[in-house]
Amino acid sequence: MMSTTRSPVLSLDGTSVPDRDLVGGKAWSLAQMLSLGLRVPPAVVIPVPECRHYLEAERSLDDEVQSAIRSGIKDLERRTGRRFGDPSHPMLVSVRSGAAVSMPGMMDTILNLGMTDAIEESLATSSGDPAYARDTRARFCHAFGEIVLKADLDPYVTGPTPTEICERVQEDTGRSIPADPYEQLFDAICAVFDSWQSTRAKSYRRHWGIPDDGGTAVTVQAMVFGNLDDRSGTGVLFTRNPLSGAPEPYGEWLPGGQGEDVVGGTHAVVGLAQMREHLPEAVSELLDWADTLEKEHAEVQDIEFTVESGTLYLLQTRAAKRSPEAAVRIAVDLFDEGLIDHDEGLARVTPEQVRSVLMPRLDPAVAAAATVLAAGEPACPGVATGVGVLDPDEAVERSAAGENVVLVRPTTSPDDVHGMIAAKAVVTDLGGATSHAAVVTRALGRPSVVGVGKGTAASLVGRHLTVDGRSGRVYDTILDLVEARVEDDPILGRIAAWAAGSSPLNVVDHPVEGIEVADLDLLLMDLSARETPIDVDQITVALEGFSSARGAILATEQGVRAAHDTGITVVADCPLLVQLTALRTLGTPGA
Repeated sequence: MMSTTRSPVLSLDGTSVPDRDLVGGKAWSLAQMLSLGLRVPPAVVIPVPECRHYLEAERSLDDEVQSAIRSGIKDLERRTGRRFGDPSHPMLVSVRSGAAVSMPGMMDTILNLGMTDAIEESLATSSGDPAYARDTRARFCHAFGEIVLKADLDPYVTGPTPTEICERVQEDTGRSIPADPYEQLFDAICAVFDSWQSTRAKSYRRHWGIPDDGGTAVTVQAMVFGNLDDRSGTGVLFTRNPLSGAPEPYGEWLPGGQGEDVVGGTHAVVGLAQMREHLPEAVSELLDWADTLEKEHAEVQDIEFTVESGTLYLLQTRAAKRSPEAAVRIAVDLFDEGLIDHDEGLARVTPEQVRSVLMPRLDPAVAAAATVLAAGEPACPGVATGVGVLDPDEAVERSAAGENVVLVRPTTSPDDVHGMIAAKAVVTDLGGATSHAAVVTRALGRPSVVGVGKGTAASLVGRHLTVDGRSGRVYDTILDLVEARVEDDPILGRIAAWAAGSSPLNVVDHPVEGIEVADLDLLLMDLSARETPIDVDQITVALEGFSSARGAILATEQGVRAAHDTGITVVADCPLLVQLTALRTLGTPGA
Protein backbone atom coordinates (compact mmCIF):
# COMPACT_ATOMS: atom_id res chain seq x y z
CA MET A 1 0.00 0.00 0.00
CA MET A 2 1.11 3.57 -0.63
CA SER A 3 2.14 5.56 2.41
CA THR A 4 -0.26 8.20 3.73
CA THR A 5 2.71 10.62 3.61
CA ARG A 6 2.93 10.28 -0.15
CA SER A 7 5.31 12.69 -1.92
CA PRO A 8 4.79 12.16 -5.67
CA VAL A 9 7.47 14.70 -6.69
CA LEU A 10 10.66 15.75 -4.90
CA SER A 11 12.86 18.74 -5.74
CA LEU A 12 16.57 18.10 -6.31
CA ASP A 13 18.28 21.27 -5.16
CA GLY A 14 21.33 20.07 -3.23
CA THR A 15 20.06 21.04 0.21
CA SER A 16 19.74 17.33 1.00
CA VAL A 17 20.51 14.01 -0.69
CA PRO A 18 17.46 11.69 -0.72
CA ASP A 19 17.75 7.96 -0.18
CA ARG A 20 18.98 6.20 -3.32
CA ASP A 21 16.35 3.46 -3.04
CA LEU A 22 13.66 6.17 -3.01
CA VAL A 23 14.76 8.32 -5.96
CA GLY A 24 16.94 5.97 -8.02
CA GLY A 25 20.59 6.25 -8.94
CA LYS A 26 20.27 9.05 -11.49
CA ALA A 27 18.38 11.47 -9.25
CA TRP A 28 20.54 10.52 -6.26
CA SER A 29 23.67 11.39 -8.25
CA LEU A 30 22.21 14.76 -9.29
CA ALA A 31 21.38 15.64 -5.69
CA GLN A 32 24.81 14.52 -4.54
CA MET A 33 26.59 16.58 -7.23
CA LEU A 34 24.49 19.63 -6.37
CA SER A 35 25.39 19.21 -2.69
CA LEU A 36 29.08 19.40 -3.73
CA GLY A 37 28.45 22.68 -5.52
CA LEU A 38 28.90 21.29 -9.04
CA ARG A 39 26.99 22.74 -11.99
CA VAL A 40 23.91 20.61 -12.70
CA PRO A 41 20.73 21.62 -14.58
CA PRO A 42 17.76 21.96 -12.18
CA ALA A 43 15.69 18.80 -11.76
CA VAL A 44 12.83 17.18 -9.89
CA VAL A 45 12.16 13.47 -9.43
CA ILE A 46 9.09 11.25 -9.33
CA PRO A 47 10.27 8.60 -6.86
CA VAL A 48 10.38 4.82 -7.27
CA PRO A 49 7.20 4.07 -5.23
CA GLU A 50 5.22 6.05 -7.82
CA CYS A 51 6.30 3.56 -10.50
CA ARG A 52 4.89 0.70 -8.46
CA HIS A 53 1.75 2.72 -7.81
CA TYR A 54 1.42 3.43 -11.55
CA LEU A 55 1.86 -0.23 -12.54
CA GLU A 56 -0.68 -1.31 -9.93
CA ALA A 57 -3.18 1.38 -10.97
CA GLU A 58 -3.78 0.15 -14.52
CA ARG A 59 -0.91 2.26 -15.82
CA SER A 60 -2.31 5.73 -15.37
CA LEU A 61 -1.22 8.85 -13.49
CA ASP A 62 -3.81 9.87 -10.95
CA ASP A 63 -4.85 13.48 -10.25
CA GLU A 64 -2.57 13.79 -7.23
CA VAL A 65 0.50 12.83 -9.25
CA GLN A 66 -0.41 15.11 -12.15
CA SER A 67 -0.89 18.03 -9.78
CA ALA A 68 2.44 17.33 -8.10
CA ILE A 69 4.16 17.15 -11.50
CA ARG A 70 2.73 20.55 -12.43
CA SER A 71 4.07 21.93 -9.15
CA GLY A 72 7.45 20.39 -9.91
CA ILE A 73 7.52 22.12 -13.28
CA LYS A 74 6.77 25.43 -11.53
CA ASP A 75 9.80 24.75 -9.34
CA LEU A 76 11.98 24.27 -12.42
CA GLU A 77 10.57 27.45 -13.96
CA ARG A 78 11.48 29.39 -10.82
CA ARG A 79 15.02 28.03 -10.80
CA THR A 80 15.68 28.53 -14.54
CA GLY A 81 13.79 31.75 -15.14
CA ARG A 82 12.09 30.07 -18.09
CA ARG A 83 8.56 28.80 -18.65
CA PHE A 84 7.36 25.39 -19.83
CA GLY A 85 5.29 25.71 -22.99
CA ASP A 86 5.73 29.50 -23.23
CA PRO A 87 7.34 30.59 -26.53
CA SER A 88 8.40 33.94 -25.07
CA HIS A 89 11.03 32.31 -22.82
CA PRO A 90 10.71 28.55 -23.28
CA MET A 91 11.98 25.79 -20.99
CA LEU A 92 12.37 22.32 -22.46
CA VAL A 93 12.95 19.27 -20.26
CA SER A 94 14.37 15.78 -20.40
CA VAL A 95 12.49 12.80 -18.94
CA ARG A 96 14.88 10.10 -17.74
CA SER A 97 14.59 6.76 -15.99
CA GLY A 98 16.68 5.87 -12.95
CA ALA A 99 16.39 2.66 -10.92
CA ALA A 100 18.06 2.20 -7.55
CA VAL A 101 20.42 -0.37 -9.16
CA SER A 102 22.28 0.83 -12.26
CA MET A 103 20.81 -0.65 -15.46
CA PRO A 104 22.65 1.34 -18.17
CA GLY A 105 20.63 1.78 -21.34
CA MET A 106 17.87 -0.60 -20.30
CA MET A 107 15.09 1.94 -19.86
CA ASP A 108 13.97 4.98 -21.78
CA THR A 109 14.92 8.66 -22.04
CA ILE A 110 13.17 11.45 -23.93
CA LEU A 111 14.96 14.77 -24.54
CA ASN A 112 13.76 18.22 -25.66
CA LEU A 113 10.24 17.65 -24.37
CA GLY A 114 7.86 20.61 -24.47
CA MET A 115 8.49 21.39 -28.14
CA THR A 116 5.77 23.02 -30.25
CA ASP A 117 5.62 24.93 -33.55
CA ALA A 118 5.75 28.25 -31.70
CA ILE A 119 8.68 27.20 -29.50
CA GLU A 120 10.69 26.04 -32.50
CA GLU A 121 10.18 29.48 -34.02
CA SER A 122 11.17 31.11 -30.73
CA LEU A 123 14.39 29.08 -30.45
CA ALA A 124 15.25 29.88 -34.06
CA THR A 125 14.83 33.60 -33.38
CA SER A 126 16.62 33.72 -30.01
CA SER A 127 19.59 31.64 -31.19
CA GLY A 128 19.76 33.13 -34.67
CA ASP A 129 20.05 29.55 -35.96
CA PRO A 130 16.92 27.98 -37.45
CA ALA A 131 18.88 24.74 -38.10
CA TYR A 132 19.51 24.32 -34.35
CA ALA A 133 15.81 24.85 -33.57
CA ARG A 134 14.75 22.45 -36.31
CA ASP A 135 17.26 19.79 -35.18
CA THR A 136 16.11 20.09 -31.56
CA ARG A 137 12.50 19.63 -32.53
CA ALA A 138 13.29 16.76 -34.90
CA ARG A 139 15.14 14.97 -32.09
CA PHE A 140 12.11 15.36 -29.83
CA CYS A 141 9.67 14.13 -32.48
CA HIS A 142 11.85 11.10 -33.19
CA ALA A 143 12.28 10.16 -29.49
CA PHE A 144 8.61 10.71 -28.61
CA GLY A 145 7.40 8.84 -31.68
CA GLU A 146 9.69 5.89 -31.07
CA ILE A 147 9.53 5.60 -27.26
CA VAL A 148 6.04 6.83 -26.39
CA LEU A 149 4.02 6.04 -29.52
CA LYS A 150 6.11 2.93 -30.42
CA ALA A 151 6.75 3.96 -34.01
CA ASP A 152 9.28 1.84 -35.91
CA LEU A 153 11.91 4.44 -36.81
CA ASP A 154 15.54 4.22 -37.87
CA PRO A 155 18.12 5.65 -35.41
CA TYR A 156 18.07 9.42 -35.38
CA VAL A 157 20.37 11.20 -37.81
CA THR A 158 20.27 14.82 -38.93
CA GLY A 159 18.27 15.12 -42.10
CA PRO A 160 14.52 14.51 -41.90
CA THR A 161 12.51 17.55 -40.85
CA PRO A 162 10.19 17.48 -37.82
CA THR A 163 7.22 17.40 -40.19
CA GLU A 164 8.61 14.40 -42.06
CA ILE A 165 9.27 12.52 -38.82
CA CYS A 166 5.76 13.29 -37.53
CA GLU A 167 4.28 12.03 -40.79
CA ARG A 168 6.21 8.77 -40.46
CA VAL A 169 5.01 8.36 -36.87
CA GLN A 170 1.41 9.01 -37.95
CA GLU A 171 1.68 6.49 -40.79
CA ASP A 172 3.21 3.82 -38.57
CA THR A 173 1.05 4.23 -35.45
CA GLY A 174 -2.05 6.14 -36.49
CA ARG A 175 -1.31 8.59 -33.65
CA SER A 176 0.00 12.14 -33.52
CA ILE A 177 2.50 13.74 -31.18
CA PRO A 178 0.50 15.95 -28.77
CA ALA A 179 0.80 19.70 -29.21
CA ASP A 180 0.17 20.34 -25.50
CA PRO A 181 3.46 20.23 -23.51
CA TYR A 182 1.84 18.81 -20.37
CA GLU A 183 0.19 16.03 -22.37
CA GLN A 184 3.63 15.27 -23.83
CA LEU A 185 5.09 15.22 -20.31
CA PHE A 186 2.47 12.93 -18.77
CA ASP A 187 2.69 10.52 -21.73
CA ALA A 188 6.50 10.46 -21.52
CA ILE A 189 6.48 9.74 -17.78
CA CYS A 190 4.10 6.82 -18.37
CA ALA A 191 6.40 5.49 -21.12
CA VAL A 192 9.42 5.59 -18.81
CA PHE A 193 7.50 3.79 -16.07
CA ASP A 194 6.38 1.22 -18.68
CA SER A 195 10.00 0.63 -19.74
CA TRP A 196 10.62 -1.02 -16.35
CA GLN A 197 8.57 -3.92 -17.71
CA SER A 198 10.24 -4.01 -21.13
CA THR A 199 11.69 -7.28 -22.39
CA ARG A 200 15.22 -5.88 -22.41
CA ALA A 201 14.95 -4.60 -18.81
CA LYS A 202 13.60 -7.96 -17.65
CA SER A 203 16.44 -9.80 -19.41
CA TYR A 204 19.03 -7.57 -17.76
CA ARG A 205 17.48 -7.97 -14.31
CA ARG A 206 17.23 -11.73 -14.75
CA HIS A 207 20.91 -11.98 -15.69
CA TRP A 208 22.06 -9.88 -12.75
CA GLY A 209 19.56 -11.19 -10.20
CA ILE A 210 17.84 -7.81 -9.77
CA PRO A 211 14.30 -8.15 -8.34
CA ASP A 212 11.41 -7.35 -10.69
CA ASP A 213 9.34 -5.66 -7.98
CA GLY A 214 11.57 -2.58 -7.63
CA GLY A 215 10.61 0.01 -10.20
CA THR A 216 12.23 3.10 -11.63
CA ALA A 217 12.13 6.73 -10.65
CA VAL A 218 11.61 9.40 -13.33
CA THR A 219 13.80 12.49 -13.34
CA VAL A 220 12.47 15.61 -15.08
CA GLN A 221 15.34 18.00 -15.74
CA ALA A 222 15.73 21.34 -17.49
CA MET A 223 17.47 20.87 -20.84
CA VAL A 224 20.89 22.19 -21.75
CA PHE A 225 21.78 21.97 -25.41
CA GLY A 226 24.89 20.32 -26.78
CA ASN A 227 23.63 20.97 -30.30
CA LEU A 228 23.37 24.76 -29.87
CA ASP A 229 26.54 26.08 -31.53
CA ASP A 230 30.20 25.33 -32.31
CA ARG A 231 31.13 25.63 -28.61
CA SER A 232 28.57 23.00 -27.58
CA GLY A 233 28.54 19.22 -27.44
CA THR A 234 28.12 16.19 -25.25
CA GLY A 235 30.35 13.49 -23.88
CA VAL A 236 31.14 10.73 -21.42
CA LEU A 237 34.14 10.69 -19.10
CA PHE A 238 35.50 7.77 -17.09
CA THR A 239 37.80 8.85 -14.29
CA ARG A 240 40.01 5.84 -15.13
CA ASN A 241 40.36 3.67 -18.18
CA PRO A 242 37.47 1.17 -17.99
CA LEU A 243 39.25 -1.33 -20.25
CA SER A 244 42.67 -1.58 -18.61
CA GLY A 245 42.09 0.17 -15.28
CA ALA A 246 44.95 2.58 -15.97
CA PRO A 247 44.72 5.63 -13.65
CA GLU A 248 44.06 8.20 -16.35
CA PRO A 249 40.87 9.94 -17.52
CA TYR A 250 39.24 8.28 -20.50
CA GLY A 251 36.43 9.87 -22.43
CA GLU A 252 34.69 10.60 -25.68
CA TRP A 253 33.27 13.86 -26.99
CA LEU A 254 30.76 14.65 -29.72
CA PRO A 255 30.69 18.29 -30.84
CA GLY A 256 27.18 19.47 -31.65
CA GLY A 257 25.54 16.37 -30.19
CA GLN A 258 23.14 15.42 -27.44
CA GLY A 259 23.61 12.68 -24.83
CA GLU A 260 21.95 9.77 -26.57
CA ASP A 261 24.17 10.29 -29.64
CA VAL A 262 27.28 9.12 -27.77
CA VAL A 263 25.93 6.12 -25.89
CA GLY A 264 23.91 4.97 -28.90
CA GLY A 265 27.11 4.37 -30.85
CA THR A 266 25.62 5.83 -34.03
CA HIS A 267 27.87 8.91 -34.31
CA ALA A 268 31.61 9.33 -34.81
CA VAL A 269 33.11 10.63 -31.56
CA VAL A 270 36.52 12.10 -30.74
CA GLY A 271 38.76 11.94 -27.70
CA LEU A 272 39.33 14.38 -24.87
CA ALA A 273 42.50 15.67 -26.54
CA GLN A 274 40.45 17.11 -29.41
CA MET A 275 37.94 18.56 -26.95
CA ARG A 276 40.77 20.22 -25.02
CA GLU A 277 42.02 21.94 -28.19
CA HIS A 278 38.61 23.53 -28.72
CA LEU A 279 37.30 24.00 -25.16
CA PRO A 280 40.30 23.99 -22.77
CA GLU A 281 38.50 25.69 -19.88
CA ALA A 282 35.58 23.24 -19.98
CA VAL A 283 37.97 20.25 -20.03
CA SER A 284 39.98 21.63 -17.10
CA GLU A 285 36.79 22.11 -15.11
CA LEU A 286 35.54 18.65 -16.08
CA LEU A 287 38.72 16.93 -14.90
CA ASP A 288 38.70 18.85 -11.61
CA TRP A 289 35.09 17.84 -10.96
CA ALA A 290 35.81 14.26 -11.99
CA ASP A 291 38.62 14.06 -9.41
CA THR A 292 36.27 15.47 -6.76
CA LEU A 293 33.61 12.87 -7.56
CA GLU A 294 36.02 9.93 -7.60
CA LYS A 295 37.41 10.87 -4.19
CA GLU A 296 33.91 11.51 -2.81
CA HIS A 297 32.73 8.05 -3.87
CA ALA A 298 36.10 6.26 -3.48
CA GLU A 299 35.15 4.67 -6.78
CA VAL A 300 35.76 5.09 -10.49
CA GLN A 301 33.06 7.27 -12.01
CA ASP A 302 31.23 7.26 -15.35
CA ILE A 303 30.20 10.88 -15.90
CA GLU A 304 27.80 12.17 -18.55
CA PHE A 305 28.18 15.85 -19.39
CA THR A 306 27.02 18.51 -21.82
CA VAL A 307 28.68 21.78 -22.81
CA GLU A 308 26.32 24.55 -23.90
CA SER A 309 28.05 27.55 -25.50
CA GLY A 310 31.22 26.84 -23.54
CA THR A 311 29.55 26.23 -20.16
CA LEU A 312 29.94 22.75 -18.66
CA TYR A 313 27.02 20.92 -17.03
CA LEU A 314 27.09 17.49 -15.37
CA LEU A 315 24.09 15.25 -16.11
CA GLN A 316 24.94 12.07 -14.21
CA THR A 317 27.68 10.23 -12.36
CA ARG A 318 27.70 6.58 -11.40
CA ALA A 319 30.09 3.77 -10.60
CA ALA A 320 31.74 2.91 -13.90
CA LYS A 321 31.15 -0.42 -15.57
CA ARG A 322 34.58 -1.86 -16.19
CA SER A 323 36.24 -4.86 -17.74
CA PRO A 324 37.21 -7.71 -15.42
CA GLU A 325 40.87 -6.85 -16.00
CA ALA A 326 40.22 -3.24 -15.02
CA ALA A 327 38.23 -4.27 -11.93
CA VAL A 328 41.24 -6.11 -10.52
CA ARG A 329 43.69 -3.30 -11.20
CA ILE A 330 41.39 -0.57 -9.93
CA ALA A 331 40.76 -2.39 -6.63
CA VAL A 332 44.51 -2.59 -6.00
CA ASP A 333 45.16 1.00 -7.10
CA LEU A 334 42.40 2.46 -4.93
CA PHE A 335 43.85 0.56 -1.97
CA ASP A 336 47.34 1.93 -2.71
CA GLU A 337 45.87 5.44 -2.88
CA GLY A 338 44.28 5.02 0.55
CA LEU A 339 40.69 5.30 -0.72
CA ILE A 340 39.62 1.76 0.26
CA ASP A 341 40.88 -1.01 2.57
CA HIS A 342 41.62 -4.70 1.86
CA ASP A 343 38.10 -5.84 2.65
CA GLU A 344 36.54 -3.30 0.31
CA GLY A 345 39.05 -4.18 -2.39
CA LEU A 346 38.07 -7.84 -2.15
CA ALA A 347 34.38 -6.90 -2.22
CA ARG A 348 34.91 -5.11 -5.53
CA VAL A 349 36.40 -8.12 -7.31
CA THR A 350 33.99 -10.94 -8.09
CA PRO A 351 34.78 -14.60 -8.80
CA GLU A 352 33.28 -14.11 -12.26
CA GLN A 353 35.72 -11.29 -12.98
CA VAL A 354 38.67 -13.41 -11.88
CA ARG A 355 37.46 -16.26 -14.10
CA SER A 356 37.34 -13.83 -16.99
CA VAL A 357 40.84 -12.49 -16.32
CA LEU A 358 42.08 -16.09 -16.22
CA MET A 359 40.39 -17.01 -19.50
CA PRO A 360 42.77 -18.51 -22.04
CA ARG A 361 44.36 -15.92 -24.30
CA LEU A 362 45.95 -15.80 -27.74
CA ASP A 363 49.53 -16.88 -28.14
CA PRO A 364 51.30 -13.90 -29.83
CA ALA A 365 52.89 -16.21 -32.39
CA VAL A 366 49.50 -17.71 -33.31
CA ALA A 367 47.95 -14.24 -33.60
CA ALA A 368 50.78 -12.99 -35.82
CA ALA A 369 50.20 -15.83 -38.31
CA ALA A 370 46.39 -15.61 -38.29
CA THR A 371 44.14 -13.84 -40.80
CA VAL A 372 42.57 -10.63 -39.46
CA LEU A 373 38.99 -10.24 -40.72
CA ALA A 374 38.22 -6.99 -38.90
CA ALA A 375 39.85 -4.49 -36.56
CA GLY A 376 38.32 -1.81 -34.39
CA GLU A 377 38.40 -0.34 -30.92
CA PRO A 378 38.90 -2.79 -28.04
CA ALA A 379 35.88 -2.44 -25.73
CA CYS A 380 36.35 -5.30 -23.25
CA PRO A 381 39.51 -7.43 -22.94
CA GLY A 382 39.50 -11.20 -23.26
CA VAL A 383 39.38 -13.74 -26.05
CA ALA A 384 36.38 -15.78 -27.14
CA THR A 385 35.52 -17.95 -30.11
CA GLY A 386 32.30 -18.84 -31.91
CA VAL A 387 30.28 -18.54 -35.08
CA GLY A 388 29.15 -15.07 -36.19
CA VAL A 389 25.40 -14.48 -35.70
CA LEU A 390 23.63 -11.25 -36.66
CA ASP A 391 20.24 -11.68 -34.97
CA PRO A 392 20.04 -11.52 -31.13
CA ASP A 393 17.15 -14.01 -31.02
CA GLU A 394 19.16 -16.46 -33.13
CA ALA A 395 22.11 -15.99 -30.77
CA VAL A 396 19.90 -17.02 -27.84
CA GLU A 397 18.53 -20.06 -29.66
CA ARG A 398 21.90 -21.33 -30.86
CA SER A 399 23.55 -20.70 -27.49
CA ALA A 400 20.77 -22.62 -25.75
CA ALA A 401 21.50 -25.51 -28.12
CA GLY A 402 25.10 -25.57 -26.87
CA GLU A 403 26.77 -23.61 -29.68
CA ASN A 404 29.32 -20.84 -29.06
CA VAL A 405 28.22 -17.69 -30.89
CA VAL A 406 29.63 -14.23 -31.50
CA LEU A 407 26.97 -11.54 -31.86
CA VAL A 408 27.91 -9.30 -34.81
CA ARG A 409 25.75 -6.17 -35.20
CA PRO A 410 25.86 -2.79 -36.97
CA THR A 411 25.45 -1.34 -33.47
CA THR A 412 23.67 -2.53 -30.35
CA SER A 413 20.71 -1.12 -28.48
CA PRO A 414 18.96 -2.14 -25.26
CA ASP A 415 16.75 -4.43 -27.34
CA ASP A 416 19.82 -6.60 -28.12
CA VAL A 417 20.79 -7.32 -24.51
CA HIS A 418 19.39 -10.86 -24.44
CA GLY A 419 21.58 -11.74 -27.42
CA MET A 420 24.62 -10.10 -25.82
CA ILE A 421 24.09 -12.18 -22.68
CA ALA A 422 23.88 -15.38 -24.76
CA ALA A 423 26.96 -14.60 -26.90
CA LYS A 424 30.58 -15.36 -26.04
CA ALA A 425 31.71 -12.08 -27.63
CA VAL A 426 30.28 -9.02 -29.41
CA VAL A 427 31.46 -7.14 -32.51
CA THR A 428 29.84 -3.95 -33.87
CA ASP A 429 30.32 -1.88 -37.03
CA LEU A 430 29.85 1.44 -35.22
CA GLY A 431 30.45 2.92 -31.79
CA GLY A 432 33.27 3.85 -29.48
CA ALA A 433 34.46 2.82 -26.04
CA THR A 434 31.52 4.55 -24.33
CA SER A 435 28.84 3.20 -26.66
CA HIS A 436 26.04 0.91 -25.49
CA ALA A 437 27.87 -2.17 -26.77
CA ALA A 438 31.07 -1.27 -24.92
CA VAL A 439 29.41 -0.41 -21.61
CA VAL A 440 27.16 -3.48 -21.51
CA THR A 441 29.84 -5.97 -22.60
CA ARG A 442 32.17 -4.65 -19.90
CA ALA A 443 29.43 -5.20 -17.34
CA LEU A 444 28.90 -8.73 -18.70
CA GLY A 445 32.61 -9.49 -19.01
CA ARG A 446 32.19 -10.37 -22.69
CA PRO A 447 35.18 -9.74 -24.98
CA SER A 448 34.13 -7.12 -27.51
CA VAL A 449 35.39 -5.03 -30.39
CA VAL A 450 33.48 -1.97 -31.61
CA GLY A 451 33.79 0.37 -34.58
CA VAL A 452 35.11 -2.24 -37.05
CA GLY A 453 33.59 -0.35 -39.99
CA LYS A 454 30.21 -0.01 -41.61
CA GLY A 455 29.05 -3.22 -43.26
CA THR A 456 31.73 -5.40 -41.68
CA ALA A 457 29.38 -7.24 -39.30
CA ALA A 458 27.39 -8.68 -42.19
CA SER A 459 30.58 -10.16 -43.67
CA LEU A 460 31.25 -12.06 -40.43
CA VAL A 461 27.92 -13.87 -40.28
CA GLY A 462 28.29 -17.65 -40.44
CA ARG A 463 32.08 -17.59 -40.10
CA HIS A 464 34.01 -19.18 -37.26
CA LEU A 465 35.67 -16.31 -35.42
CA THR A 466 38.18 -15.58 -32.70
CA VAL A 467 37.55 -12.21 -31.04
CA ASP A 468 40.41 -10.57 -29.14
CA GLY A 469 38.95 -7.79 -27.01
CA ARG A 470 42.41 -6.68 -25.90
CA SER A 471 43.89 -5.96 -29.33
CA GLY A 472 40.62 -5.04 -31.05
CA ARG A 473 41.01 -7.70 -33.75
CA VAL A 474 38.66 -10.35 -35.11
CA TYR A 475 40.46 -13.37 -36.58
CA ASP A 476 39.38 -15.98 -39.08
CA THR A 477 38.72 -19.49 -37.68
CA ILE A 478 38.95 -20.80 -34.13
CA LEU A 479 42.51 -20.18 -32.94
CA ASP A 480 44.37 -22.10 -30.26
CA LEU A 481 44.62 -20.36 -26.88
CA VAL A 482 47.07 -20.55 -24.00
CA GLU A 483 46.21 -20.82 -20.31
CA ALA A 484 46.55 -17.90 -17.89
CA ARG A 485 47.60 -18.30 -14.24
CA VAL A 486 47.22 -16.16 -11.13
CA GLU A 487 50.95 -16.29 -10.45
CA ASP A 488 51.67 -14.77 -13.87
CA ASP A 489 49.70 -11.60 -13.04
CA PRO A 490 51.28 -9.45 -10.27
CA ILE A 491 48.10 -7.45 -9.66
CA LEU A 492 45.91 -10.55 -9.44
CA GLY A 493 48.56 -12.01 -7.18
CA ARG A 494 48.00 -9.18 -4.69
CA ILE A 495 44.27 -9.85 -4.68
CA ALA A 496 45.06 -13.52 -4.07
CA ALA A 497 47.26 -12.60 -1.08
CA TRP A 498 44.50 -10.45 0.39
CA ALA A 499 41.96 -13.24 -0.09
CA ALA A 500 44.21 -15.84 1.49
CA GLY A 501 44.65 -13.65 4.56
CA SER A 502 40.92 -12.93 4.91
CA SER A 503 39.27 -16.17 3.79
CA PRO A 504 36.96 -17.93 6.27
CA LEU A 505 37.96 -21.24 4.64
CA ASN A 506 41.28 -23.06 4.47
CA VAL A 507 41.92 -23.42 0.71
CA VAL A 508 45.06 -24.94 -0.82
CA ASP A 509 46.16 -25.68 -4.37
CA HIS A 510 47.45 -29.20 -3.63
CA PRO A 511 46.50 -31.81 -1.04
CA VAL A 512 48.59 -32.73 1.99
CA GLU A 513 50.53 -35.93 1.29
CA GLY A 514 48.82 -38.99 2.75
CA ILE A 515 45.44 -37.29 3.31
CA GLU A 516 42.51 -38.66 1.31
CA VAL A 517 40.67 -35.97 -0.65
CA ALA A 518 36.95 -36.34 -1.31
CA ASP A 519 36.06 -35.76 -4.97
CA LEU A 520 32.62 -34.15 -4.68
CA ASP A 521 32.09 -34.15 -8.44
CA LEU A 522 32.05 -37.96 -8.24
CA LEU A 523 30.30 -38.28 -4.87
CA LEU A 524 27.42 -36.03 -5.97
CA MET A 525 27.19 -37.22 -9.57
CA ASP A 526 23.75 -38.78 -9.14
CA LEU A 527 22.38 -35.66 -7.47
CA SER A 528 23.92 -33.42 -10.14
CA ALA A 529 21.81 -35.11 -12.80
CA ARG A 530 18.58 -34.04 -11.09
CA GLU A 531 16.76 -30.79 -11.74
CA THR A 532 16.60 -29.86 -8.03
CA PRO A 533 19.70 -27.89 -6.94
CA ILE A 534 22.05 -29.63 -4.51
CA ASP A 535 21.68 -28.11 -1.04
CA VAL A 536 24.10 -27.58 1.83
CA ASP A 537 22.88 -30.63 3.79
CA GLN A 538 23.51 -32.98 0.86
CA ILE A 539 27.06 -31.68 0.44
CA THR A 540 27.66 -31.96 4.18
CA VAL A 541 26.59 -35.62 4.16
CA ALA A 542 28.95 -36.33 1.25
CA LEU A 543 31.84 -34.80 3.21
CA GLU A 544 31.41 -37.03 6.26
CA GLY A 545 34.65 -38.82 7.16
CA PHE A 546 36.88 -36.55 5.08
CA SER A 547 39.16 -33.72 6.15
CA SER A 548 39.86 -32.46 2.59
CA ALA A 549 37.73 -32.18 -0.54
CA ARG A 550 37.85 -30.90 -4.09
CA GLY A 551 35.16 -30.25 -6.69
CA ALA A 552 33.53 -27.46 -8.70
CA ILE A 553 30.61 -27.28 -6.28
CA LEU A 554 32.94 -25.97 -3.56
CA ALA A 555 33.18 -22.70 -5.49
CA THR A 556 29.41 -22.17 -5.07
CA GLU A 557 27.55 -20.59 -2.17
CA GLN A 558 26.18 -23.98 -1.06
CA GLY A 559 29.62 -25.55 -1.31
CA VAL A 560 31.44 -22.97 0.79
CA ARG A 561 28.73 -23.11 3.44
CA ALA A 562 29.10 -26.89 3.68
CA ALA A 563 32.90 -26.64 3.76
CA HIS A 564 32.70 -24.06 6.54
CA ASP A 565 30.18 -26.08 8.56
CA THR A 566 32.33 -29.24 8.38
CA GLY A 567 35.68 -27.48 8.81
CA ILE A 568 37.31 -29.29 5.88
CA THR A 569 40.25 -28.07 3.81
CA VAL A 570 39.30 -27.24 0.23
CA VAL A 571 41.69 -28.27 -2.53
CA ALA A 572 41.30 -26.13 -5.66
CA ASP A 573 43.31 -25.46 -8.81
CA CYS A 574 42.57 -21.75 -8.25
CA PRO A 575 42.13 -21.11 -4.49
CA LEU A 576 41.27 -17.45 -5.17
CA LEU A 577 37.93 -18.34 -6.77
CA VAL A 578 36.82 -20.36 -3.73
CA GLN A 579 38.11 -17.73 -1.31
CA LEU A 580 36.24 -14.88 -3.02
CA THR A 581 33.03 -16.94 -3.03
CA ALA A 582 33.53 -17.73 0.65
CA LEU A 583 34.08 -14.05 1.52
CA ARG A 584 30.87 -13.09 -0.29
CA THR A 585 28.91 -15.90 1.32
CA LEU A 586 30.34 -16.02 4.84
CA GLY A 587 32.09 -12.69 5.33
CA THR A 588 35.46 -12.03 6.93
CA PRO A 589 36.25 -14.07 10.05
CA GLY A 590 35.53 -12.08 13.20
CA ALA A 591 33.67 -9.37 11.31
